[in-house]
Amino acid sequence: MRIPIYQIDAFTDEQFKGNPAAVCPLEAWISDTLMQKIAAENNLSETAFFVKEGSDYALRWFTPKRNVSNVLRHLSRTISVVHRRYGNYN
Repeated sequence: MRIPIYQIDAFTDEQFKGNPAAVCPLEAWISDTLMQKIAAENNLSETAFFVKEGSDYALRWFTPKRNVSNVLRHLSRTISVVHRRYGNYN
């Protein structure tokens, strides 16, 4: 299985500035254990995973140590990848 990983520098327009995080688009959900291992290997503050569900996107976030729920600040990073990968996300 190949999973694309995008590293996003949030809150900046400059490379190597801002707050880096990973965003991984998935075709279907993978296990929490595997998402946790990917986040630990990325070793960034957060790794977001998303799956397209109908006309919406479901999101999950992990730090290198744990699953994080209801963290809205990562939404802008994920939207950035959705927009670049899939075009209009409305």
